[in-house]
Amino acid sequence: MKTRAHAAQVIYQVVENGLSLSSLLPAAQDKIAIKDRALLQELCFGTLRWLSRLESIVAPLISKPLKGKQRPVHYLLLIGLYQLLYTRIPPHAALSETVNATRLLKSEGLKGMVNGVLRNAQRQSEQLQLQAEHTETSRYAHPGWFIRRIKEAYPADYQQILEANNQRPPMWIRVNTRHQDRQTYLTRLANADIHVALVDPAGAGICLQQACDVSRLPGFSDGDCSVQDGAAQLSASLLQPQPGDWVLDACAAPGGKTAHLMELQSELAGIVAVDADATRLQRVHENLHRLGLTATVLHGDASQPDTWWQGPQFDRILLDAPCSATGVIRRHPDIKWLRRDSDIAELVALQAKILDALWHKLKPNGTLLYATCSILPDENREQIRAFLLRTPDAKLVALHDMDTPAHPGWQRLPGEDNMDGFYYAKLTKQAVMPS
Repeated sequence: MKTRAHAAQVIYQVVENGLSLSSLLPAAQDKIAIKDRALLQELCFGTLRWLSRLESIVAPLISKPLKGKQRPVHYLLLIGLYQLLYTRIPPHAALSETVNATRLLKSEGLKGMVNGVLRNAQRQSEQLQLQAEHTETSRYAHPGWFIRRIKEAYPADYQQILEANNQRPPMWIRVNTRHQDRQTYLTRLANADIHVALVDPAGAGICLQQACDVSRLPGFSDGDCSVQDGAAQLSASLLQPQPGDWVLDACAAPGGKTAHLMELQSELAGIVAVDADATRLQRVHENLHRLGLTATVLHGDASQPDTWWQGPQFDRILLDAPCSATGVIRRHPDIKWLRRDSDIAELVALQAKILDALWHKLKPNGTLLYATCSILPDENREQIRAFLLRTPDAKLVALHDMDTPAHPGWQRLPGEDNMDGFYYAKLTKQAVMPS
């Protein structure tokens, strides 16, 4: 009962107040028993994942919309419906616990209404779900603006992308090859009865068959591995840091890529990790400490590097640019409901500003890797194409046969090789020849 009430409050805060699930969920979990925390996460993630579909199913069952202080009860209804349609929770338990949660939401007068709506939904489940197929926003459980953009960008693949976004994300780990090789760690996983779905043939990544608590991962507290999606792990190998390099990881929080760069190349001259979010920078410090690594960690705006860096130019820059995060929706389903169509132009402008500013901090013959966890061309291919046109000393380094200045970069789609959606473009700074 308490778990459902907290879930309703969290989803209410996300949808109605625009707060992120990652900022709300930990505090909510602290208020309930440890044994119930996984269920709270499941209810919040699942209900937000299928939000517009659940809304369309419940709408014809409510005589009048719940307003004002009753709004959290509306989301309690969606949570109850999610349990009935998408989980293995016994229906009687889902119904009773959800109905009783009205008391904790100080809306016990709505107990009968919640009970009636959920029982009607249970009886009419098949018919209601068929009706939910009539509109794309309900069928695909995505906002209309996003569906339109994905259709335009990927006319042959849009359905696959939308379906991938609604899947539960896999758990990827990155083996710290400073400590042991991947084969050794695979043996340790097998001995711990943790099963592997696949490995990244080109790197240190391992995808688990089933997510588990990090405390079960052999040697996690000693820095023997880290949790990081397979697509994000590509950053370090694509940047290819060399001995003696000065490296900048811009927009670095929570620090996974910083650590991976250092694991990959132990003889760097130095590495700087900068981020504008002071709170998230704490995660960088924590991750580096766990892994026994040391970097220069700075709080600063990547679009204004002169305010935080007066040192030498960098040999390598990783720019994991602020973006719409539309490639990681399966990990953060609230993105669908927090992001707005109008946000994209603002993000594109910010990305361009950061690109131009950091380019001046790159040495001649240096390399910049532009990365986003977006799948929108405006932030990716079109962004880099515009940068190449306005930057005479920038040269594109092809990451595959079709990577050309007219169609630059490498776009990975959600679910491809069981990884998240990511974009990469590799650029070098041509040295000016003396006249």
